[in-house]
Amino acid sequence: MTTAFTEPRSAPPDLPQPRGELSRAVTAALRDGGCLLPDAPRVTDADPYGGDLQLALYVLYELHYQGFEGVDENREWDPALLAFRRTLESHFLAALRTDVQGSTSADEVIAELLVEPATDDGTGVSHFLRREGTLAHLREYAALRSLYHLKEADPHAWVIPRLHGRAKAAMVAVEYDEFGAGRAENVHARLFADLMNDLGLDTAYGRYLDAAPAEALATVNLMSLFGLHRALRGALIGHFAAVEITSSPGSRRLAQAMRRLGAGPAAVRFYEEHVEADAVHEQVVRHEIIAPLLAAEPHLEPDVAFGVEATSLLEDRLARFLLHAWHRDGTALRPAVRTSAR
Repeated sequence: MTTAFTEPRSAPPDLPQPRGELSRAVTAALRDGGCLLPDAPRVTDADPYGGDLQLALYVLYELHYQGFEGVDENREWDPALLAFRRTLESHFLAALRTDVQGSTSADEVIAELLVEPATDDGTGVSHFLRREGTLAHLREYAALRSLYHLKEADPHAWVIPRLHGRAKAAMVAVEYDEFGAGRAENVHARLFADLMNDLGLDTAYGRYLDAAPAEALATVNLMSLFGLHRALRGALIGHFAAVEITSSPGSRRLAQAMRRLGAGPAAVRFYEEHVEADAVHEQVVRHEIIAPLLAAEPHLEPDVAFGVEATSLLEDRLARFLLHAWHRDGTALRPAVRTSAR
């Protein structure tokens, strides 16, 4: 007997618990209908990578995706909220521009991503999970990644109207694959929900937001930041390239980890699907999206490079956080939520 699939996004999530002055102001404004928001100096005093600012940004971005239970959908375009979001974004973006290496060559930064260790002695998260991770580690990893994967490819779809010609056609082709090539059961967000189900996790959209550390929120916020601004379309393509180029080898290791720990067929399938699909996507992104985009708009090359470097910066921060917690036999989740089985 097959269990009917429940669409994770069939209902909006509840507003999360605030983590400081900025996120408290945002959630209060959305819950109560007001707009008493902190001024710019309070934002610039905050840690641009910290949980308070990142949660405030995440909540404001989520108004453009699924929204929240009890929040008027018209708040998506509330001028005061948009102005406050802009202040938060500016602080976050300034920190990113300061902290990346600042390459202006897309070819150089992409070439660095293409280099895999000659032996499987890497120290990244997928290496750890493949070699020594436990089922509990896999479940924490999936819970945190659900913030993106339950809306996989949605942030990148924002760039489609901002491209033209070969770059647009190729971007649509890749997104078509991400959205299941016309079959709902093959939409990658659906495949990830199936993975979560195999791991005994709650598949409800936004379920693990309160559990996510700032490092996880920042990786998702980066996509929304780039996707929602036409001026950052080059950076969004750089982000997309970084994801697709690093996905195939990492997904292979994660599929091996799932198989080793008996996570279930759907858990293995999600990553095996990405091994094959993203190996193809990598070539398409490099030769059919980036090449024609830069031929038409060469001034975007530093932005493409920035998108790659910012993605690597935030993914490295998240990896260090996870591995530090796991090597100390701790949890990577905030105490608000645990990934206990249903």
